[in-house]
Amino acid sequence: MSEAEELLSTPAEWGLPPERHRHFKDVLMQQIDHDTAVTPRRSRFLRPAVLVPLASAALTGALLVTLSVDGRGPATGPAPAATAAGASVTLNRIATAAMASDTVRVRDGQFVYVRTLVRENMGDFSGPVRLGALHTEERWTSQDPGPLRVTGWIRASGKDAIMPDQMLPIESPDPRPAGVDHPTYRWLASLPTDPDALLARLREKARPVEGESRDQAVFSLIGDLIGGTIMPPANAAAFYKAAAKLPGVREIPDAADAAGRHGIAITLDDTGFATRDEWIFDKETLALLGSRFYVTDPDRGITTETLFGTTAVMETAVVGGKGEVPARAAAR
Repeated sequence: MSEAEELLSTPAEWGLPPERHRHFKDVLMQQIDHDTAVTPRRSRFLRPAVLVPLASAALTGALLVTLSVDGRGPATGPAPAATAAGASVTLNRIATAAMASDTVRVRDGQFVYVRTLVRENMGDFSGPVRLGALHTEERWTSQDPGPLRVTGWIRASGKDAIMPDQMLPIESPDPRPAGVDHPTYRWLASLPTDPDALLARLREKARPVEGESRDQAVFSLIGDLIGGTIMPPANAAAFYKAAAKLPGVREIPDAADAAGRHGIAITLDDTGFATRDEWIFDKETLALLGSRFYVTDPDRGITTETLFGTTAVMETAVVGGKGEVPARAAAR
């Protein structure tokens, strides 16, 4: 059995947030390419400096756990104008809107369903970014407090989707209790609603990779949680207020998600890291629309900031079991 086949046969490590699994998937696909002597089909950006610490952390079965990043096309130019002063004001406005939203309660035996449109990098591991076709990813997160080995399920469909139309487990080698690695409604509701206390908790939980600041890791963690879960309004508001306190957060007046919807973006620049994330919000309702991910990598000839993935959150709901979809999604 090849090293790549061994990786694929091992349960996926779910001890790191989704952005880290995107890194692992790059490494895994590079190994598959080496073993099979074919052009890599599904590789994402990974800076060489990140390879060594990540490879030893969790290179197992990343194909089963990668969560969506998607994009609308390469951006080959300077990042849009961003302002630091507006970010804090906007995030606090978003927090106010979140606080006023309807409460959706989730029971322990249910699943949180998220349907996302995705475009992601299909280019060669060591070459330029080439975004693939827009496709759909559906994810079911178990609300069972656990500990669980399988914390959820994922299914992709459409051109350029990984293992299309197959229900794949989000799995870990060791059982995971509710927490950062298995974010249930009940666990999210238990977090502090005071922004300073929440930020302190997130700084403890965030796991920066080499070259990444802790603030960037916290920003990425918040993005993972707000985009893939349901939580009480007070907790959602606290996440946005905590983000407003991160040094370096900035507002971009106009950005488009994977579905082409325009909104306001919030980003954080980390000069020591190779990627930059954006959260995109509707300009009127301030609801989360999706995300964009950028990269700069002179070693690969990517000398200007380039879009390498974008998402659009199309539906979030509570369902009774894995594979079950809300009536609106089922009717499509």
